[in-house]
Amino acid sequence: MQIEIVKEVSVRTIRRATVFCLILWSVCSWAQGEPYVEEQGLFNLHKFEQLIGKETYSLTVLSDRVTLKSDFKFTDRGSPVPLTATLVMDRSDLTPRQFQIKGKISRFSSIDDSVYGSKAGAVSIPPGEIFFDIQGYAPVAVQMMLVRYWHKHGSPQTLKTLPRGEVNIQELGTDTFNIGGHQVRLHKLSIRGLIWGMESLWFDDHDHLIALVSVDAEMDHFEAIADGYEAGLADFVTSAARDGMANLAKVAAGFTTDSSGVTAIVGGRLIDGTGKPPVENSVVVLRNGKIAAAGPAASTPVPEGARVVDAHGKSVLPGLWEMHAHFEQVEWGPIYLATGVTTARDVGNEREFIVAVRDAIASGHGIGPRLVMAGVVDGTSPMSFGMIRVDTPEQAREQVQKYHAEGFQQIKIYSSVKPDIVPVITAEAHRLGMTVTGHIPLGMNAIQGIESGMDQINHAEYVTEVMIDPKSHTVDADSPQVKNVIKLMKEHHTVLDPTLALFEILTHPLSHPIETFEPGVARVAPELKEGLETIGVPLAGAQDANAEFNALLETVRILHQAGVPMVAGTDQAVPGFSLDREIELYVKAGFTPMEAIQAATLVPARAMGMEQGSGTVEPGKRADVILIDGNPLENISDIRKVDTVFAAGKMYKPAPLWTSVGFKP
Repeated sequence: MQIEIVKEVSVRTIRRATVFCLILWSVCSWAQGEPYVEEQGLFNLHKFEQLIGKETYSLTVLSDRVTLKSDFKFTDRGSPVPLTATLVMDRSDLTPRQFQIKGKISRFSSIDDSVYGSKAGAVSIPPGEIFFDIQGYAPVAVQMMLVRYWHKHGSPQTLKTLPRGEVNIQELGTDTFNIGGHQVRLHKLSIRGLIWGMESLWFDDHDHLIALVSVDAEMDHFEAIADGYEAGLADFVTSAARDGMANLAKVAAGFTTDSSGVTAIVGGRLIDGTGKPPVENSVVVLRNGKIAAAGPAASTPVPEGARVVDAHGKSVLPGLWEMHAHFEQVEWGPIYLATGVTTARDVGNEREFIVAVRDAIASGHGIGPRLVMAGVVDGTSPMSFGMIRVDTPEQAREQVQKYHAEGFQQIKIYSSVKPDIVPVITAEAHRLGMTVTGHIPLGMNAIQGIESGMDQINHAEYVTEVMIDPKSHTVDADSPQVKNVIKLMKEHHTVLDPTLALFEILTHPLSHPIETFEPGVARVAPELKEGLETIGVPLAGAQDANAEFNALLETVRILHQAGVPMVAGTDQAVPGFSLDREIELYVKAGFTPMEAIQAATLVPARAMGMEQGSGTVEPGKRADVILIDGNPLENISDIRKVDTVFAAGKMYKPAPLWTSVGFKP
């Protein structure tokens, strides 16, 4: 019996010793470098409020270091956009020690960067100065760690970042949201410097990122929502839009200008946009937002008491139209005006956002060109874009009616609309006095789109596809298929929005810097420039890409010679400057300088049914007038030299407009 008791005690002792050793081993292992996961999470990724992907992240602790690993991936219109990042930080205060990011940040942009310590290439942070490693809007988890670091280091007004740049972070108080029937109070912040413009972010009391409303590397609306908070997506977007409108009003307040009274623009070369020869010494009189008089100085008196603007040595032109805009952040307003754009057609946006922007500008509470709008609709497919779906005739008519009620002038058809829905959309739009533009949907070609009632087409590629010879890959003006397309477009009065400047950037070889053909890229905000510089074609595909662009250019040349109307638009590309490039490319495609100018003035006004009040410098029309240094009829690139802009009679100078949004004047 005694022996049995001894045996039992011995076993118990051994077991206790074993457990103690295991605990001691675990502690020693942790101290010697065994990692453990401290936090992990998931963000749902959206574009235009449409779920397109996910990001998962983990925070792993190892001794005195904490490591963030992020796997970020979405699919945009059928194109995968994968991105991975690893960020190693001091555990005590989150000071970065190593950062690696690799993958894609948009359909067209790749990234591969590494930062070690406080130095990235030629950029280094002085000893003792705080900094953080981050590159752009994604991954979202890295932005979360940026804010945590910012809090740990006293929430400074600005913070240097590596591999380049600086951010400004501001606390904007708290917002309360109803998430799944529960009231949730969140802390709101804004960040500037990671993207072009401002981001809105919400955090809980423990510095967990709950929501981010931003734009991606294509300057499209982008939202990230922490798992479990999806029900609040629309409310987060609405709150961010309110911030945008407040920011728009704030920017506008810095450019207060009066359109009442009388202004006389004296001594300039008047290129009125009608096609008439220029008037070398002219007077243009603006009164209460309208053009009161325009003509030779000898026969156009300057009214007594008028504010006189000296235009000697300058050209006086109609304000420009940007016919393929996506006004997705308030910074576009000053940019368009600085480029001489006084009217912009937005061809695809979040409906509530663009209506708010339009109304703010129209009421004088915002700054930017007059907006005319095409409401985007799409069908359901892996290639879908935006959140407005029209898969049935009933849905198609309903959405057209909603856009009409909100004051949209057009409907824009996107690529996944079913072919049999297209004539339903066009018929309803025409019944309501609207026109229809857009992409040619999958399963159709441009001929079928026109025959289904489309009035206009966005992007020259859709027309090139039905004009190009499949064997030679060239466009021959004398071929039967080209003649057939021309005949059809002229019979239907089809208008083309080519967006050549965008395709030039997308198809140019990466070895050939954008700056060599688009000098404006050197003046854009730094956080925008680095993304633009990653767009292009590797050397292996450069020859095919060049042939593709030349076919687009030839398409535009042939259609223009045949009398098919073209309107100048950019689809964003290099903000502001790409409209200048679009006009230059039209001259390269055989337009006269006057015809190229009209593609951005009179022809768009006609295409939108607004030529009675806009598009030329003539009495009775809206006072949209720009002054250009030089003579664009002799050198079309002088169109870039905007000196003064009058938008509905309000006068602006470009330099402060550029500066207000982080561009170089």
